[in-house]
Amino acid sequence: MRTKYPFTYLFAALAFAISTWAVPEPVSAEPTIKLAQAKTKRAPRVSRTGEEAKKKERLNSWTIGLAAGRIEGAPLRFASELARVLDDGNDLRVIPMVTRGIFDNMEDLLYLRGVDAAIVYGDVLEFYKKNPSVSNIGRRITFLLGLFPAELHIFVRPEIKSLKDLEGKVVNFNTKGTAAAYSGPLIFGRLGIKVRETFIPHTVAIGKMIKGPEVAAVVFISSKPLAPFIRRKWPEGFHFLPVPYSKPLEEYYLPTTLTAADYPALIPAGQTIQTVAVPAVLAAYDWPADTDRHRRMTRFVDYLFKRFEKLQKDPGYHPKWKDLNLAASVPGWRRFTPMQARLDALKAARASRVDPAYAREQARRAAPNDKAAQERLFKEFMDWAKKRQQ
Repeated sequence: MRTKYPFTYLFAALAFAISTWAVPEPVSAEPTIKLAQAKTKRAPRVSRTGEEAKKKERLNSWTIGLAAGRIEGAPLRFASELARVLDDGNDLRVIPMVTRGIFDNMEDLLYLRGVDAAIVYGDVLEFYKKNPSVSNIGRRITFLLGLFPAELHIFVRPEIKSLKDLEGKVVNFNTKGTAAAYSGPLIFGRLGIKVRETFIPHTVAIGKMIKGPEVAAVVFISSKPLAPFIRRKWPEGFHFLPVPYSKPLEEYYLPTTLTAADYPALIPAGQTIQTVAVPAVLAAYDWPADTDRHRRMTRFVDYLFKRFEKLQKDPGYHPKWKDLNLAASVPGWRRFTPMQARLDALKAARASRVDPAYAREQARRAAPNDKAAQERLFKEFMDWAKKRQQ
């Protein structure tokens, strides 16, 4: 028997199935995060007024970033005092920067934005000359001024009498990042002394030195006198090792001595210990002459010549400023061209300067019996000399 309305039943079944498939999954009670809502909106761009734009230009035109060093170190004090003396409002502003340390300052000078000058140690050039990833370092970096020296102290056990005695022995160069850890191995390398290098805190290394021969020496590089060698009583026979100044050290180091006045408990009266000093250097990048950064550093040089005496004569500044000479050279370094030009001009002016007493004597000899003629000759000669200097 044929089913009545077969098409109707089939359609109803199909409609039921479709309605079942279309039933949505239950909605979770948990909130749903939409990624579009998580996007950070950009702050609206704020347009500066004409006056603000001019102020920004003024503040940045003659501002110099000076990479100094760690907050507890002497380089930061030198940089801060230099900034204070050279400050001239919008016409020159030096910003001393706290950095990772004096050895990282060279990398900052090469690559960090806003760094125009840096305090570094003189032998840093040797490290970068040996680094194949850095090209033409001697042409890119120059010096403005030699700063304070840091003396090499090699403190040894009683059985160590010479540098040769340290061959194969354990020598501690303090922790990484210090002057001793950087310059110490360079100096030993130049002298051809191969030692077993360690880089642990000096307090730990000295404790081992006192207990026995595990550590033969500790190396300090810092401005003398060093507090540990003044305040502490040392076992008998512990002493500073002499470091004679020799040809391998001439390229970057300076000869100096440690004296009884520096360390009365370790050096007998009247005796001295030969050693070397690592000069600290105020370095500058040698920008092309037609660039803004070169013009800034040229202005820095102008102010340095005008105000350097304040650092040496005014009270409150580091006493080592008195020992510095703007014309002093630094071994292995090339001077910043505007600095050299100022020194050359100063030298020429001094050479052409006439001593009035000498001029009067020459006038007296030319007209020995005529006072009026002497005065006339003296005046004419001084006028001629003055015009020559202009």
